[in-house]
Amino acid sequence: MIKCLIFDCDGTLVDSELICNLGLEIQLREYNIETSANDMMKKYRGGKLAEILKSIEEEHNIVLKDNFVKNYRELIELLFEKKLTACEGVNEMLQNIDLPICVASSGPTKKINKALSITGLKKYFNENIYSSYEINSWKPDPEIFLHAAKEMGFYPNECLVIEDSMKGIQAGLAANMKTVLYDPMYVHENIEGVYKINGMNELKDIISTHNNG
Repeated sequence: MIKCLIFDCDGTLVDSELICNLGLEIQLREYNIETSANDMMKKYRGGKLAEILKSIEEEHNIVLKDNFVKNYRELIELLFEKKLTACEGVNEMLQNIDLPICVASSGPTKKINKALSITGLKKYFNENIYSSYEINSWKPDPEIFLHAAKEMGFYPNECLVIEDSMKGIQAGLAANMKTVLYDPMYVHENIEGVYKINGMNELKDIISTHNNG
C-alpha cells in the first residue's frame, strides 16, 4: 500500500535542470570554457554540485575560485526568478493527490524553497522538505529518502519515490521504495522494477493500482 509520496525537486516538480546548467555555462565562460547547458544536463543530471565541479576542474585542468559556488547560487536565484516554471501537469497532479507528500532533494534547502515558492508549489508541501545538505548524504545513496520517510512517519515500503534522474532512481530502489521514473522527453529505457511515466497525470493510476488493486 502506498501511504506517502516522496518527490525529487529539480526536473521532477520544477523545470530547473536546464536553468541550473545554464548557470554553469555562464559561470565557466570566465575560465574561457565554452560548453553547452544541454550537454552538461545530460552528463550531470541529479548529481552533487561539489562532484560536478570537481569533474569540470579535472576535465579542463583548472582550479575554480573560492567564490565560484557563492556566485553560482546567486546567479541561479536570478535565473529562477526570470525563467523557472513548474513541470507540466504538476499543479493539477498535486491538487488531486490525497496522500501525505514531501520533497527529498540533493539541492540546498534554500534553493528548494525558492524554487517551490516561485512556481507556487510551496503550499502543497509546507515544511515537508528534506535536503541532502541537512544529512550530508547524496543520491544515489538512499539516506535522503530513508530520512524523509522517517520524518514523515512511514516505513520505506509504504513510500513511492518520484524521480527524473538515474541517481535518484538508484537511491529509491536502494531505499526499498516503490519508484517512478518521470521521463517527459522519452529519453530513458524501461528499467526493471521501476514504473515509468511521461506525464504527471499518469501518477494517479499507479497509486490507484497499488491501493485499490
